[in-house]
Amino acid sequence: MADRKAISLADHFDDRKLLRFTSHSILTMIFTSIYGIVDGFFVSNYAGEVAFAALNLVMPLLMLIAAVGFMFGTGGVALVSLKLGQKEERQAKEIFSLTTYTLMVLGILLSLLGYLFAPQAAVLLGASEELLPYGVLYARISMVSMTAFMLQHFFQSFLIAAERPRMGFWITVIAGVTNMILDYVFVAGFGLGLAGAAWATVGSELVGGLVPLVFFILPNKTPLRLGKTGWMPWALVKTCTNGASEFLSNAAASFIGMLYNRQLLCYMGTNGIAAYGVIMYVNFIFVGIFFGYAMGVSPIISYQYGARNQAELRNLFRRSLSLLAGASLILTLLAELSAGLLAGIFVGYNPQLYALTVRGMRIYSVAYLFMGFNIFGSALFTALGNGKVSAVLSLVRSVLLQVVLVLLLPLILGGTSLWMIAALVETGAILLTGFLVTRYREKYRLY
Repeated sequence: MADRKAISLADHFDDRKLLRFTSHSILTMIFTSIYGIVDGFFVSNYAGEVAFAALNLVMPLLMLIAAVGFMFGTGGVALVSLKLGQKEERQAKEIFSLTTYTLMVLGILLSLLGYLFAPQAAVLLGASEELLPYGVLYARISMVSMTAFMLQHFFQSFLIAAERPRMGFWITVIAGVTNMILDYVFVAGFGLGLAGAAWATVGSELVGGLVPLVFFILPNKTPLRLGKTGWMPWALVKTCTNGASEFLSNAAASFIGMLYNRQLLCYMGTNGIAAYGVIMYVNFIFVGIFFGYAMGVSPIISYQYGARNQAELRNLFRRSLSLLAGASLILTLLAELSAGLLAGIFVGYNPQLYALTVRGMRIYSVAYLFMGFNIFGSALFTALGNGKVSAVLSLVRSVLLQVVLVLLLPLILGGTSLWMIAALVETGAILLTGFLVTRYREKYRLY
């Protein structure tokens, strides 16, 4: 495949060029999901279901902290790409530098707090006496590389804006291979169990976050480079408001994961958490495809909006809907057909847990029919600089609908209904997404 340098944000895009442009961000998200799943595979098969359940219990906390990096990345890249489209390259570089330095400071502070309060957080997440020591151990080791993990999410967005998505992909591949090798050595080889998996993740996240940091510090041929900057509170506020929907979406996913775990413990016990963990690993890959496309296309939309190219905005919107429709159908069918195989990889050693996982995965997978459109809708408004609408979409989809259904539906239909919630949420959210796109049709002239 030719390097993406041959494609500019200012180009006209057909389906082939759009897929080529976004392919590296999609592959990056897929690979990020895959190497994250490797931890679960080794822990489940070498340390057992209790350690595996503890890993999944604390994972929402880790993803909640990492969501700050995703917010700065998606929110900041929308603003920076807008400035590039307006030919204000100097200010674009200054905003990029300011957001990077701010995120690094926040990352260090959040890591320290996460380490200190890991026991209290694990208890709050619902850890039993059996799960607590495992959960605290994994969380505390993970804080060593949390700042780098946040930077990894952050730089993935900016490597796209800098027209270097291929570099972002290969950095992720190297980080992922590092994680896989260290998992095999520490967990399977040295028998370090959950601690070995945590240290393997630390090694991979240091690679994923620090390599792009060095790249942007050194002279490069991209539109962006870290350097001197000034205090621009308006830029930080705009970054956070632009990225608020993505932060809410990721933070809410973490919160909902915590809530799910509590309900699963109540209705299904430890096996419920383990089954949910497997479903989420598969979900990470499929959602990664949708998020990867949204990340890839967002800088183009921001650039064209800044350049006031309405015809290209309509073209991007129409083609995105068509591509997402095809992807949604394929992924739903794939998830349904491969449920048994995927569950067997993680929990095939336990027939009862295997059966529970397969049943839950097949019910959950219906959500993929609409999920991609909702993720794109939120990213679309972020790219257009309308963080408020994007935040409303994320708030309703990721918080309000989920909390209500997680708390109430099991009381009415029993614990099995927990697997139905994702599909019900995505169905309700797509109605709101369609309404808001129609509501702002005249302002953005998307169709």
